[in-house]
Amino acid sequence: MMQEFSLDDLRAIMRSSAGVEEGIDLDGNIAEMEFSAMGYDSLALLELGGQLERRYGFPVPEEFASEMHTPAAVVAFVNSQLSKVGN
Repeated sequence: MMQEFSLDDLRAIMRSSAGVEEGIDLDGNIAEMEFSAMGYDSLALLELGGQLERRYGFPVPEEFASEMHTPAAVVAFVNSQLSKVGN
């Protein structure tokens, strides 16, 4: 059975890495919040992509940091990758 990557999974990864500005409540409704509004820059998104690669074993394209603008987009991307690799 394929595992589903959720917003809570993403929150856990975001908490374990640098990038989120102080005062941003990750438990709030962040799904459609722009990463830039949370203080995430392209470097933080590259780190996020690297963590996803290491944890889930699929390649994250170079354009990940420039194309992923919201947590919802990352969740959709990860689930599409997981369905391809059959995890």
